[in-house]
Amino acid sequence: MTLTDTFKSVRRAAGTLADMTDDERNAVLADVADAIVAGKERLLAANGADLARMDKANPLYDRLRLTAERLDAIAADMRNVALLPSPLGRTSHDRTLPNGLHIRRVSVPFGVIGIVYEARPNVTFDVFALCFKSGSACILKGGKDADSSNREGVALIHEALQRHGVDTAAVQLLPSTHEATAEMLGATGYIDLCIPRGGRKLIDFVRNTARIPVIETGAGVVNTYFDASGDLEMGRRIVCNAKTRRVSVCNALDCLIVHSARTADLPQLCEPLAGKGVTLYADERAYAALSGRYPDRLLCHATTESFGTEFMDYKMAIRTVDSADEALQHIATYGSGHSECIITESEAVAERFRRKADAACVYVNAPTSFTDGAQFGLGAEIGISTQKLGPRGPMGLEEITTYKWLIDGQGQTRP
Repeated sequence: MTLTDTFKSVRRAAGTLADMTDDERNAVLADVADAIVAGKERLLAANGADLARMDKANPLYDRLRLTAERLDAIAADMRNVALLPSPLGRTSHDRTLPNGLHIRRVSVPFGVIGIVYEARPNVTFDVFALCFKSGSACILKGGKDADSSNREGVALIHEALQRHGVDTAAVQLLPSTHEATAEMLGATGYIDLCIPRGGRKLIDFVRNTARIPVIETGAGVVNTYFDASGDLEMGRRIVCNAKTRRVSVCNALDCLIVHSARTADLPQLCEPLAGKGVTLYADERAYAALSGRYPDRLLCHATTESFGTEFMDYKMAIRTVDSADEALQHIATYGSGHSECIITESEAVAERFRRKADAACVYVNAPTSFTDGAQFGLGAEIGISTQKLGPRGPMGLEEITTYKWLIDGQGQTRP
């Protein structure tokens, strides 16, 4: 079976999904969620085989790792998606023209959605849940690092689909090869939309290579600005949570920008990070403030490369500025349009930051670790869009549907 044959089978399966009711889709999702919990041993065994091939020092190791608790969370997210209202059949425009034509704009499935992703086996389940709930089939192209985990996950989903009499081609996993990626990105007429999830290198490759429509996601160079009026205790909690909750995910903090009036507070602000073993790459003013008050082994001089880097590790840059506008300029230069945060007690400064920070998600006095579809009440997410055309930010059910115009007449003709 060639990949073109696979693409054709997924396209056919997509046509059958449109005939299912929302209750039928929800029953499948609930079954898969139960199967994830019941099948923990087989999923963890497959994941263990993947982990054994990866160096624990690799920043992707944590992204790759599944645990019993993470599988419970994946199953819970799938159940949450099943409980959400269907995104299909919603009317967003309804009017009758003077000539009597009745015009409606109604949400419909995309059809076939392709996902290219790296060492994130949870994406296999998240993508299936969201695509299936929204009436689309999906083609998965995972990386070789997570291939055993992905294959076991898809096998489990196929078993559930078979129990419900649903075509298993509704979700297909491609070989974990570069050749398969190239064929997928050229599958015009078969794949309606491609969403890459991974680092900048992957996203750039997909954008520059694809002949099918692409929504960019993922690459997160995330900054937090501690303003002259920022609350120190609040700042300590926010910075530590944003940096260390999970260092390998795209919403993790990469650069702390601090107002020069608060450099004396840097040792206290960064103290929780020392306990987590975070290496700081500080500019000259920040380095001087931290020297002797932050562990020497974890304190380094920043270089040009320190800013604009998505570390995905226990590492963080520090930049000192003399104004909020200078902080905004740093974000404009080095940010990736993902998530940006300000810690301030000034509503005027906060409002200016909201207006000027060019990112999908802009936070005031809350950590960027909340940039997540489930945290936003979307059930789960298919990715974080960092582009402006189409969806922006966490993409849930509504963001992966399209629409069509329905026009009803009584024999009118155009003059």
